[in-house]
Amino acid sequence: MFCYQCEQTAQCSGCTSFGVCGKDPETAALQDLLVDVCKQIAVKAQAGGRSREADLFVMEGLFTTVTNVNFDPDDIAMVIRRGAKLCDFEPAADMDGLVKQGEAVGIESRKNTLGDDITGLQELILYGLKGMAAYADHAYILGKEDDSVFAFFHEALASLKQDTPTVDALFSLAMKVGEVNLTVMGLLDEANTGTYGHPVPTPVNINAVKGKAILISGHDLKDLALLLEQTEGKGINIYTHGEMLPCHGYPELKKYKHLVGNYGGAWQDQRAEFEAFPGAILMTTNCIQKPKENYKARIFTCGLVQWPGVQHIDNGDFSPVIEAALEAPGFPETEPEKNIMVGFGHNAVMSVAPTVIDAVKSGALKHFFLIGGCDGAKSGRNYYTDFAEAVPDDCAILTLACGKYRFNKLEFGEIGGIPRLLDIGQCNDAFSAIQIAIALAGAFDCGVNDLPLSMILSWYEQKAICILLTLLHLGIKDIKVGPSLPAFITPPVLNVLVEKFNIAPTTTAEADLAQCLGN
Repeated sequence: MFCYQCEQTAQCSGCTSFGVCGKDPETAALQDLLVDVCKQIAVKAQAGGRSREADLFVMEGLFTTVTNVNFDPDDIAMVIRRGAKLCDFEPAADMDGLVKQGEAVGIESRKNTLGDDITGLQELILYGLKGMAAYADHAYILGKEDDSVFAFFHEALASLKQDTPTVDALFSLAMKVGEVNLTVMGLLDEANTGTYGHPVPTPVNINAVKGKAILISGHDLKDLALLLEQTEGKGINIYTHGEMLPCHGYPELKKYKHLVGNYGGAWQDQRAEFEAFPGAILMTTNCIQKPKENYKARIFTCGLVQWPGVQHIDNGDFSPVIEAALEAPGFPETEPEKNIMVGFGHNAVMSVAPTVIDAVKSGALKHFFLIGGCDGAKSGRNYYTDFAEAVPDDCAILTLACGKYRFNKLEFGEIGGIPRLLDIGQCNDAFSAIQIAIALAGAFDCGVNDLPLSMILSWYEQKAICILLTLLHLGIKDIKVGPSLPAFITPPVLNVLVEKFNIAPTTTAEADLAQCLGN
């Protein structure tokens, strides 16, 4: 196998024997084959064979191959066979044959024929498309879609199937991914807020409440809504985990009294946290790790997430989760309440925009730092804690995604009655951060790059890649990315990004902070 799509890839170059994420070579090859089937479907769609089934298959197929989504080779094989009916691909009759077909179209085969630079650019585009597919799927589940987005999936994937790509064409396509992803993130924002209301500033208890319990992790708001509906009145408390934390800010979700708080932190700590959690666990979307045997019977998956041997729920009926929660002991005592704040989406922040603008004009608020993105287990991510702690008291911090767990339990105080730490939401809510930046630029009659705003981003998987491409499409410069640069971005490609956007790797919190503040 060879995979370098996530930040934690082995030795910052590529996983070659077993994925750091837990993916085995068989699953890796099948995921490569599934991606190639999506490309073949796209080629047929571009030739006039597009269908509704093809649109949805490509979106879900790409999302299935995002890091920490589906680790079940049998299920992926079934998906491949279903996709083969939408194109001219003939799948092998058995698993060994499918694996060989996957190996033939994997990254290594293209590196050998196209070289590292071209292959790396192709993967940059592909990973952006994978992240975009995840966001598009979230929006689609809530009834929001755009035909032009499905058309672009086919256009881009068909381009990646070309035999003679050029650097210029691929770079232009990467920027187009960023442009279309902005549309997708807007759709998702509309889907979430139109269904559950605009998030409002909300304190969230991070300590235990006595009673039976279910923990829900991942990203999907609809799954949480269904779970809350089905558990109401059953004496079960619901806790969010990881990227589900921001759900507490949505009016139509927070109205449920048994949504009592958030448990634990980011995805990479789940094996220890899930082992200690005395209830049932529901995994939605991505972020699953290999479950420990001592909680495997009480963890469940839904949607596109799957793990071999873990019970999967595909009909929205969470009765098995509820039964497991009732059988588990639950928390024996209520701990003293301790809160952190969420709910500072673009609607909430812009409602206090005059106060923010006055604070900037008076000099009370000197600088904004967007410190956010994916968290991960690899060393070096303490940088983000160090950076946040070092931000001066006259500066505000915007944050989003699970990277905020590095510092969101710290006390940052206020500036003029506004919290210095503003949790914008999930990685899915990067649209909010962009809208806030654009609105501030409009208020000060300048470009986003002229604002007293610095972006310090952490990445792990493909959603972060498509967000980065969107920021680059918008012409935002001087972004710092860490804790390491993507292995698929070769030095020549990095040089182009530096030349065009002055993108840079993180160094030390002290040095980067000084540079951002012009010291």
